[in-house]
Amino acid sequence: MYKIKAGNQEFEIEPKSKSYEGIVNGENYKLDVSKEDNGFHIIQNNKSFNVSVVSADYEAKTFEIMVNGNTYSLEAKDRFDLLLKELGMENLNSSAVNDLKAPMPGLVLSIKVKVGETVQKGDALLILEAMKMENVLKSSSEGTVKSINVETGLAVEKNQILIEFES
Repeated sequence: MYKIKAGNQEFEIEPKSKSYEGIVNGENYKLDVSKEDNGFHIIQNNKSFNVSVVSADYEAKTFEIMVNGNTYSLEAKDRFDLLLKELGMENLNSSAVNDLKAPMPGLVLSIKVKVGETVQKGDALLILEAMKMENVLKSSSEGTVKSINVETGLAVEKNQILIEFES
């Protein structure tokens, strides 16, 4: 599931896997999509739309798209973002932290940093598999890795400290 915010409108989207069908705000949709040189041509309910991406910030999950000559700003939230919000952890990026905790139970697939390494905000720290999804846990601030308390292949519990940072 995804939530897309466009201006003051919000859309809840449940796409079907690998198709152009799904549910938007409780209603079924089916799209006919073809790739063009500068974007996409989409037909839905016998209406034609020319769509192109003007700009994209994948880290912040914000996009500007042009639809039939009109530009729209979008903010996207995926399942992981929605789960963090549900757990009350959506504002992890707003303050410095001294450790990285598991946002949910899961399995450590890989560790991307080493003790003593300096990381920047947004750097990948660890990949955690949870709910059949691979989740890249990123640094919420700049810092130096003090200790790594897990190993690849280890199962972890919610709120377990995975990586500690120097104060």
